[in-house]
This record gives sequence, C-alpha cells and structure tokens, in this order.
Amino acid sequence: MMQFFKRARIAYLLRRHAITHSLWAETTGQLAVLHGMTAVEQAHLRELVTLFLHEKQFVGVQGLALTDAMCLGIAVQACLPALGFGLTSLSGWIEIIVYPGAFRINRDSRDATGVVHHQEQTLIGESWSQGPLILSWDDVAQDLQSKHLGRNVVIHEIAHKLDMLNGYADGYPPLAPDMAVTAWSTTFNAAYQSLVLRLEHHHTIPIDPYAASSPAEFFAVASEYFFCAPAILQTHFADVYQQLQLYYRQNPLSRVQPTKPGHPKPSRTTRDE
Repeated sequence: MMQFFKRARIAYLLRRHAITHSLWAETTGQLAVLHGMTAVEQAHLRELVTLFLHEKQFVGVQGLALTDAMCLGIAVQACLPALGFGLTSLSGWIEIIVYPGAFRINRDSRDATGVVHHQEQTLIGESWSQGPLILSWDDVAQDLQSKHLGRNVVIHEIAHKLDMLNGYADGYPPLAPDMAVTAWSTTFNAAYQSLVLRLEHHHTIPIDPYAASSPAEFFAVASEYFFCAPAILQTHFADVYQQLQLYYRQNPLSRVQPTKPGHPKPSRTTRDE
C-alpha cells in the first residue's frame, strides 16, 4: 500500500511540475554528455530532474538572478550520475547555492588530532554531506558548453555527495551488493598512487592533476572523465573505468563517438569536498 501511494505521489509531481518541452530541448540539446542516450535513459533522466527541481531550493547569491534554464542546466548534470541509483541517492540535503563566479572561503577546521587549521581558498564548487551544494555559475556555464574536456564541476561535487553517503569523502562510496569491495579498493588505490608518483617525477599525465590531491578528489575527477571524456579514462585507466561502469550502472562510452585521448588544461586547483 505504501508503494502505491509513493508511486501515485511521484506521478502527481511529474504532472504538476512538468518541464516544458521547449525548455528541456533547449537546455539538454547543448549538453554533450547527454548525446547518444537511449530514449529510455532520456525519459528516466527527465523524471529524475523534474523531482530534483521540486525537492531542491536554488539560491543565487551576490546579485545572481537564477533563471529556470540555469536551474535546469544544473539539475540535469546533478541527476546524470544518479541515473542508475534513483533520487534517494541525492536526498538528505536541500539547498543549491550558486555564486556568479569563483568564491572565497575563510574558515577554521579541527583535524583528528585536535589541531586547528585555518583555510583560505578560492573555490568553484563545494559540497557537504548534509549541507548545501555550492557552485560557481561561470564554471557551470563553461561546462554546459563543453569548453574543457573531462571537466564538469556539478558532476564533481555530486560525486563527493555520493562518496559521503557512508561517511566522509574518502574515495570509497557505498557499493552495490554485487560489487567487490576488494576490487574497488585495489583498483582505485593503484591508480591513485600511480598518478601521484607520475606527478612527483614531473611526468605528463592524461587527466586533471587535481585528481592527485586525495583519494576523494581522484574519485570525483575520475567521475568527471567517466561522463564527460570516457575514452580518455578508459584508455589510461581501464580498470577504473570498469569499476565506475559497475558503480554508476552506466556506460558513457556506448553513447559517444570515440574521443582521442588528450591532455586537459589544469584549469582548477582550488576545490574542496
């Protein structure tokens, strides 16, 4: 009986808050990450996005006036990683705060030993386990136009949100029952350590060097490449791609034409989980 009422409520919300065809087509048409999706995937994504927009509160700050198209663009990118999970994976938080551009943080934090560290950083995105998703619109807008290969700040921060479903962001999100924890741990640890070692020896690397900041950032950056430049990730980190394919229950490579592996611009070094 409870499932019946839940399905009835969802059906009502989808009708009551339906996204207009013109707005959906205009917004999604420019997103390269959605090209090649099946009709079933597109329909499921549209349902997730509709419910997401209903549940979340978008807040523009520092004079930024958010439009329906801007909110939809953010929502589509946020829901793409959740396509295989459902909206419950994005529950537990409400606000999406959008700055006009990069924003500064100035805060004190205490580590596990009790030592207080002072942080002053300029960020383009930030996410908290039970708190808001914070974004720079300038960077979201660039990602909507696919200006930087393998980069997507919304997907990056949503990856952190998913990572934190079982605690702190540490690169080990809760896995499906049919996934082997050992295989995930071994694959990601080896890839992360290899990346760190290559940077220490000043070798050219095929993905954003920000991935070497921590295991959490490696998972988030790898997630960006998984959706936005899957050929690069599969070419250079095939085992990581395979694990992410199992985790996200999606195969972006099947949607796009092969992309020649390249070297992205190191366009960000100031993000926080």
